[in-house]
Amino acid sequence: MHSIDAKNAAVPAVPAVPPAAGRVLLALAVVLVLLITSGWTAGRGRHTAPGPRTAALLAWQEGRIGGRPLPAPGSEPQAVARFFQSLTPAQRARLAVRHPLVVGNLDGVPVGLRYRANRIALAQARAAERRRMTDRRLTDEGRHEAGRRMHRFTSLLRAGRQILAFDPAGRGRAVEVFGDLEDAQRVSVVVPGVDTDVLTFERTRRRYTAPVGMALALHRRKRATAPRVRTATVAWADYTTPRGVGMDAAAGGLAEDGARRLVSFLRGLPGRSTAALFCHSYGSVVCGVAARGGRDERLPDRVTDITVAGSPGMRADRAAELDAPARVWAMRCDGDWIADVPHLEFGGLGHGADPVSPGFGARRLATSGAAGHTGYFEPGTGSLANMAAVGTGSYHRVHEL
Repeated sequence: MHSIDAKNAAVPAVPAVPPAAGRVLLALAVVLVLLITSGWTAGRGRHTAPGPRTAALLAWQEGRIGGRPLPAPGSEPQAVARFFQSLTPAQRARLAVRHPLVVGNLDGVPVGLRYRANRIALAQARAAERRRMTDRRLTDEGRHEAGRRMHRFTSLLRAGRQILAFDPAGRGRAVEVFGDLEDAQRVSVVVPGVDTDVLTFERTRRRYTAPVGMALALHRRKRATAPRVRTATVAWADYTTPRGVGMDAAAGGLAEDGARRLVSFLRGLPGRSTAALFCHSYGSVVCGVAARGGRDERLPDRVTDITVAGSPGMRADRAAELDAPARVWAMRCDGDWIADVPHLEFGGLGHGADPVSPGFGARRLATSGAAGHTGYFEPGTGSLANMAAVGTGSYHRVHEL
């Protein structure tokens, strides 16, 4: 969900009725409010035109290296890893140059090669946006948008940044790594919520409300909490998020696609590190769906912890329903408007029980100093300290409610 002041949206009063009917009426009332406050945002603003990655995938499917066909884009990360291990360094480099938008986003490709490929893809995307900035066929708004994207890509290209995934199509997606992902003992993955795209991936103002700021704050706090533990932290914004508090945010379709992508990413992590998920707002729906996935799409056993903050629900009535061995932690700070959202599921709308309720069965974390829906990753807060303790396996430092 988002920091929009949704708590001011008046939900029509529901008269006393039998419990089952009451849940139906409440769900309908919530739908009515969503339609009024969002202007029926379901589907609005989606990009269906083929983008540069579509062309890149077609070229990849027709490509060969050393007389061998290239692995299908949907291949298991382990199969992709074996394929790239069989190549010479020169062949790997050639693929990164020829197919940067595929190599840079393919789970199982060596981490360093993905970084290199995404720098190439970012440079190409920046050049394309620079041309669009002066394209008189575009509206003033279109040229302004091109300028914003050009500046964002320039920022992502700064020396030292480790971009593990990048797709400029539509609203854009990105993943950034802090620390040494290949050498880490413990990896933390930040999964953000609504209104996340390539332009909101990082912010100068209110920086800790954006994925990059969230992950960087968590990474720094982890290093202070357990300096001897080798850690890496990932800002994972590699799924299409809902726009605003609309029908997409109340439904689970985008979360299901995000969950599949998250599971693939986790399966493609290098080494034998453990992984902890830190899922904010609608990101907790993604994590919940991933944790309930079937045998072929469930979270890998390396995921030891799932922490949800400001959650509208995990598409489960109890933590025990999540098909994963991970510990489940939940937090909600004072003033978070998500507390006013009915935690229910009816007809595909809503995301189920409240993860901080006693009946859900998650371990509830303290959030001292945090305020509002987007304050969980602010430096100096108890919420950030607790997440760092979980992320480093320093469970003796965790403060529960």
